[in-house]
Amino acid sequence: MPYTPTPQPTPSDNGIVIRAFGYSDQGRFRSTNEDCFAIDHDLGLLVVADGMGGHSAGDVAARITVDTIVDAVSDRCGTTPAVPSDADVLRSAIQRAGERIRDAVLVDRNRAGMGTTIVAARVDGDRLSVASAGDSRVYVLSDGNLRQLTKDDSWLAGVLAEDGDADRFALQHHPLRHAVTNAVGATAKTIVHVVETTVVPGDRLLLTTDGVHDVMDEWRLEQLLLEDDDPRTIAENVVRSALNRGSQDNCTAVVAAITVCYST
Repeated sequence: MPYTPTPQPTPSDNGIVIRAFGYSDQGRFRSTNEDCFAIDHDLGLLVVADGMGGHSAGDVAARITVDTIVDAVSDRCGTTPAVPSDADVLRSAIQRAGERIRDAVLVDRNRAGMGTTIVAARVDGDRLSVASAGDSRVYVLSDGNLRQLTKDDSWLAGVLAEDGDADRFALQHHPLRHAVTNAVGATAKTIVHVVETTVVPGDRLLLTTDGVHDVMDEWRLEQLLLEDDDPRTIAENVVRSALNRGSQDNCTAVVAAITVCYST
């Protein structure tokens, strides 16, 4: 199923809620969809994973990781006081998911080499906590301007970080341009990047797998986020635009609108 249900969000203590929707398509060139996502409005949680293309059971690794994060955040929200922080919970959950993926490989050697990228974002009041590994992304649209919050763990990003004058056009055609240098489960240790910031009503979040942002520049993504107010419509338009631009990968987009729930 490409869609996730969108139940009525529950307001946080200060009235801020998210309205979110996700859309995923296996694309025109892949026989399976190894992307996986989850949305939990009550937890203010958005998660997107991209199973490692070319490896065995990438979809399994993606599902294990998404489920582990949702369970960890749910368990944490049931405790008082709220310790550890959201960032620490997300980081620990991603590390735990790596362990579970490696355990699954021990049970079934046919799954050897499976792994996944991951990006998870949690909105709690005006606080946004993001954790990521790999090259799936979170963008935030604020005051009409889009910015990428996450860091890509990829061969291409590494080259550009070391040499700001590198020929970007030539690199876009390099055979290693899509190589992921950090992923969940594929290595003994996963480096988890964490970002914490604030959001206000009117902001929007966009989570994507590389099937989307490899063919969609930030200007186009920004325009799509501004063209409509409905997260479902935006998510569908982002994925369809990526496919129309020739994406050869699975494509997933999760869109969340930060809004406020006024008490009556």
